[in-house]
Amino acid sequence: MGKKKCPECEECLPAWLAAFGDLMSLLLCFFVLLLSMSSMDAKKVSEAIGSLSGAMGILEGGIKTEILKQRIRESVPTESQSKTDETINRIRQAVVDVNEMMEKSQDPEITVEDAENGFVIKLPAALLFKPGSATIKNQDALLFLKRVALIVNELPNNMQASIQGHTDDNNPGLLSPFKDNWELSSARAISVLHELVLDGVNPARTSAVGFAQYHPVATNATPTGREKNRRVELHFFGKKSQKKTRETISVLDRVNK
Repeated sequence: MGKKKCPECEECLPAWLAAFGDLMSLLLCFFVLLLSMSSMDAKKVSEAIGSLSGAMGILEGGIKTEILKQRIRESVPTESQSKTDETINRIRQAVVDVNEMMEKSQDPEITVEDAENGFVIKLPAALLFKPGSATIKNQDALLFLKRVALIVNELPNNMQASIQGHTDDNNPGLLSPFKDNWELSSARAISVLHELVLDGVNPARTSAVGFAQYHPVATNATPTGREKNRRVELHFFGKKSQKKTRETISVLDRVNK
């Protein structure tokens, strides 16, 4: 009897396929390593997933997203916000006009700046008052306040006006009716408030406060710095809804416990 023929062995994988498999394994390890070292913002991922779900028509019952208020304002500006922006631009133009009128008198300039949820108008005290006084005598300043009042009346009802008086670190002086800078800064703020109210601003939307010399914007070591610190600021801001934060347990109850 002849010898049995050895059965044929199965062919091995091609060499290129083995190299390709090794390459895929290395790439997978590389991406896993990148993912482990990366930092992901969970809120942004949630928003992205929600937006994708909404685009696919499966938002209801799926992942809910909470878009930031700032992004909503940037993407879809409301009518009241546009009106407020237009009012601010008109006030900026009023500031430019009055500064041009007072350019020859070399008085310090009025400035307007953006602030959180509103804007601020800074009035130099030298433009409004004589040293140690809280009576507005400058006719250009009075006309400017009248113009501001007319524009402010067009702002949304939730906009409030806080009039803040500031001084330098020098005392009012012996000839002044005010004994210290607290009285002087408060009286100056109230004088500006009275003018705005006389020009039609709703008193319920206004308030006045004096900070004396304790909120300087420049150094009091130089005449220029002291001049910048003597000012009245008109802060216009949106009134936020107040949440009830009163505690039901008093301090005495806590002590007794």
